[in-house]
Amino acid sequence: MNYLSVENISKSFGARTLFEDVSFGINKDQKVAFVAKNGSGKTSILKIITGNDAPDSGQVVTRKGIRVEFLSQEPYLQDELTIEESIFASDNEILKVIERYEKALENPEEEDAYQAAFDQMDLYNAWDFETQYKQILYKLKLEDLKLKVKNLSGGQKKRLALAIILINKPDLLILDEPTNHLDLEMIEWLESYFAKENITLFMVTHDRFFLERVCNEIIELDNGKIYQYKGNYSYYLQKKEERIAAENASIDKAKNLFVKELDWMRRQPKARTTKSKSRQDDFYVIKEKATSRRKEHTVELEINMERMGSKIVELHSVSKKFGDKIILDNFNYNFNRGERIGIIGKNGTGKSSFLNILTQTTQPDSGKVVVGDTIKMGYYTQSGINPKPEQKVIDIIKEYGEYIPLTKGRLISAAQLLERFLFDRKKQYDFVEKLSGGELKRLYLCTVLIQNPNFLILDEPTNDLDIVTLNVLESFLLDYPGCLLVVSHDRYFMDKIVDHLFVFRGEGEVEDFPGNYSDFRAYEDSAEPVKEEPKEKVNWKDNQPKKAGLNFNEQKEFSKIEREIKDLEYNKKQIENEFAEGKVADDKIETKANELQKIIKTLEEKEERWFELSSKIE
Repeated sequence: MNYLSVENISKSFGARTLFEDVSFGINKDQKVAFVAKNGSGKTSILKIITGNDAPDSGQVVTRKGIRVEFLSQEPYLQDELTIEESIFASDNEILKVIERYEKALENPEEEDAYQAAFDQMDLYNAWDFETQYKQILYKLKLEDLKLKVKNLSGGQKKRLALAIILINKPDLLILDEPTNHLDLEMIEWLESYFAKENITLFMVTHDRFFLERVCNEIIELDNGKIYQYKGNYSYYLQKKEERIAAENASIDKAKNLFVKELDWMRRQPKARTTKSKSRQDDFYVIKEKATSRRKEHTVELEINMERMGSKIVELHSVSKKFGDKIILDNFNYNFNRGERIGIIGKNGTGKSSFLNILTQTTQPDSGKVVVGDTIKMGYYTQSGINPKPEQKVIDIIKEYGEYIPLTKGRLISAAQLLERFLFDRKKQYDFVEKLSGGELKRLYLCTVLIQNPNFLILDEPTNDLDIVTLNVLESFLLDYPGCLLVVSHDRYFMDKIVDHLFVFRGEGEVEDFPGNYSDFRAYEDSAEPVKEEPKEKVNWKDNQPKKAGLNFNEQKEFSKIEREIKDLEYNKKQIENEFAEGKVADDKIETKANELQKIIKTLEEKEERWFELSSKIE
């Protein structure tokens, strides 16, 4: 069943064409990732699909009657509402079902209306609605339900918007970078949630583990054309490589044929037959193919790293807390040359605060940080660039000089350096505020690296960078000879570039783990028992008055008992059949008999409670 069709859409900004005649469809139960380089039109296509922008030509057709939800990078929420009020203010069908049931309870004499409302509660599984939404909020670390939206951080607002969408259970869910602002534990929960839920997804994400484990199709926008791959990220990489190889082989073949046909054209045969006219027409097709080339521009990273002495950075008995929240407690560590450390931990455990202490932008409460004389730090923060009003891209780089030193005494101009970071001469004179999120991150990365640091600190560097740029950054960091410290929720990125981890456990506890993220997860999974999440069940309205018939809590209990009685009757029958057919071994007779007696006793208790509740309905 087709949910949404994108039909021949095009979009241009001035003289720049982003894409032309783009078409694809999204069908029920597909989990589709949309992949493209920064600046190629991903965000524009998302806006067009969600109705927040219009294409220059073409159309988007959505199936009538389906429910579509969109998680944007900056979701809209009402500031004065609390977290819980925001859930109940959403356009959620289950809330309407509960409201109809509550009204039916007020008028029990209208049996048909009550039965219809009761059936709808069963159909939507509305009895457990409060449990469902509290479990999702718990997983997304939004446990203070009375906290107002205006007091939430940007990351908390994004998580609340995600929670509301998940609770609403739309037919089609469109996501823009859903893993941004989630810690690793949340991301892994979200992966598991999407894997088991029958929900249709269309998402833009650079998280390659997420692509691998969640998506069953990848749509790529490459050089203005759409390519579709029926598989996960590994399949996409394989098939894309095959496609590019085939395209290059086709171009090479066309070039060889073009040389031969060009010679024929130059001889200008006098006989202008129908056949020769057709050959002339074919020549121009061959010429277009032979002169085509892929726009395979990638970021070129290079650094003239400062020489590093024997003393790097030392932390001696460093402690820090904010109010009652402990970040570091008597922390000691001496960095060595060439160390590559990843930092992981839940949101709020102090990862960014630790980086600020290390770079001495925040002072510890006690202890000291000693930085070697030869150490030059480069700090890529989450805050990014803060441009002046109407500042142009090239002005940002020229603040570091007209010419930038590279390795072996070479110099490069500011304009040439920007071209290496995929800002062409025209783009260099754009205002910084006009750049896309990915372009801003790329420009910021450029400003950090041109300072030639030998101690590089990256705080969430992968946010908003496209996969191609991420691969280039990873290759650069693998060859980077200085010290590297990385905070990232991108597990693929962490696995590739770090040697060991600082695991922030909270309350000032920092563990040094010898391995990458996948090693750590394997260790944690083998070492820890499975923890059951809390399953708090309370009334969804605290002050609900008692009414005739069953109240909300009793109705949930009644529905649950009916299911339990069926399960108990089935188990009782199974054991009785085993005894009747002589399938119970001699040494198991007593155990099986005790099990049967326990089932019969529980069944009697459940049936007694069922009759008690059913008498209220009557």
